[in-house]
Amino acid sequence: MGGAAAGGASAPGDEPHRHRQIAESFGVDAARYDRARPRYPDALVERIIAASGPDVLNVGCGTGIEARQFQAAGCRVLGVEPDGRMAEFARRTGVDVEVSTFEAWDPGGRTFDAVIAGTAWHWVDAVAGAAKAARALRPGGLLAPFWHVFEPPPDMTEAFAAAYRRVAPDSPFTMPPAGRTLDGYQVLFARAADGMKQVGGFGEPEQWRFDWERYYTRDEWLDQLPTSGALTRLPPDRLAEVLEEAGAAIDARGGGFTMAYTTVAVTATRTGAVPA
Repeated sequence: MGGAAAGGASAPGDEPHRHRQIAESFGVDAARYDRARPRYPDALVERIIAASGPDVLNVGCGTGIEARQFQAAGCRVLGVEPDGRMAEFARRTGVDVEVSTFEAWDPGGRTFDAVIAGTAWHWVDAVAGAAKAARALRPGGLLAPFWHVFEPPPDMTEAFAAAYRRVAPDSPFTMPPAGRTLDGYQVLFARAADGMKQVGGFGEPEQWRFDWERYYTRDEWLDQLPTSGALTRLPPDRLAEVLEEAGAAIDARGGGFTMAYTTVAVTATRTGAVPA
């Protein structure tokens, strides 16, 4: 799955997992999603493996972006994905995927060293998801959902936000003010950590942070933007309006811009008894 990386943070107090129709809309163009969405830092992948082991359960694996990164690092990965279109794309790239929401998925007695979710855990009920993860993790296993937080230049942020407000006013996503994107995502991080704490059987949650940058050309950013959860269900004419305004803002900067990314993982180790 995915969502917030390309389209803003969850609105404070909102619960994205209740917007299932958006969560399952990303498969409308799985090839674009896989092509345009950013990969995750190698340092994040390496740290998760070092803290857990090679058997990985990938919740909301989408088209298999992070699953393939973990496979390339030597892991055995099983994906769980509610959107059959995304799951089929992932299978074609060599990822083993079972189609289900995570809340309804049956581990069938299987256990894993790590349960990960790349920009997808906000689509899972935080408490039910943590409880299911605890049952699927071996003692000492790691639950590690992670997200990309993006920070465009201030003028780009305002251009994107204006387009979102006008064209997608009912979206459960918002664009935080320039320089405050990470603050907006703290709602998601806190919800994930609180779910782990409520379930029990986990150590104290931690945040792992990885900062990096990527330069986008106009075409590259406009290719990614429609994969946003705020835009996947827009009619073509309204989507075109957003892309036109975003493209104009990029043109005004000379045809490209540097995006500052922060990738944050909220992690906890399975230490105690498995919740009932």
